[in-house]
Amino acid sequence: MSTNRNTDFPFQGKLMKYASFFIIFLIFSVVLSNTTFITIPAGHKGIMFKRFGGGIDKERIYNQGFQIVAPWNDLIIYDVRTNEGSEEMEVLSKNGLSIYVDLSYRFSPSMDKIGFLHDEIGPSYIERIIIPEIRSATREVIGQYLPEELYSTKREAIQDEIFEETRASVAEKYIDLDAILIREVRLPEKLKSAIEQKLEEEQMSFQYEFKLDRERKEAERKIIEAQAKADANKILNASLSDKILKDKGIEATLKLAQSPNSKIVIVGGHGDGLPLILNN
Repeated sequence: MSTNRNTDFPFQGKLMKYASFFIIFLIFSVVLSNTTFITIPAGHKGIMFKRFGGGIDKERIYNQGFQIVAPWNDLIIYDVRTNEGSEEMEVLSKNGLSIYVDLSYRFSPSMDKIGFLHDEIGPSYIERIIIPEIRSATREVIGQYLPEELYSTKREAIQDEIFEETRASVAEKYIDLDAILIREVRLPEKLKSAIEQKLEEEQMSFQYEFKLDRERKEAERKIIEAQAKADANKILNASLSDKILKDKGIEATLKLAQSPNSKIVIVGGHGDGLPLILNN
């Protein structure tokens, strides 16, 4: 019996050894498949965090596609496409009235600076940088205008001012701002009604002035036309003489005499001597 036990030990030892190798290989394969072979999707870029090599490699940017990464390093992926966000806020106008503004904005991280963005700010750069800067710029700009200017005449100018001020601020934090748009402006109902009535009266006044201007121009046109006709008649009368009239009368008589239609022509009438034509 003891001989059989001794012969079983080497076999069991080999089995345990192979099983250990298999488990280690399996664990190693799982680790490599999850951390070493990484695909960066379209519209994204990556930066490397080197655990034993100084942390974030800010200068090297990994493009989309298949990447091989050492298991002890981390490849951090950023969406670098143009994204859109919205913000609704209450601000005070120049005269101290509350205005509700609904904004939308388009942005993306600077593609060649995502290493610096991650090191200094991190993935939550929208909440930490973009939104606070938009809020600050919106309050500062709208505080310089009256509600009716924001509601009608200077809306685009205010929008451009907010964009330029915010763009300059976020650019220092490695963020590209593409646009800021004012989607909606909501005023207190009484103020809104007063502004709309004022705009309607201004429009009616503009239409009235337009009609008056059109009538004035039409009157001037008629005066110019009448003056032109009077000047033409004056020039024509000055150029006509008795001999020219007689010559024209003779030409007309000859043409009528050649016509096949029947008529009576009396030549040499009294007065100017022009022919007298009587139709049959």
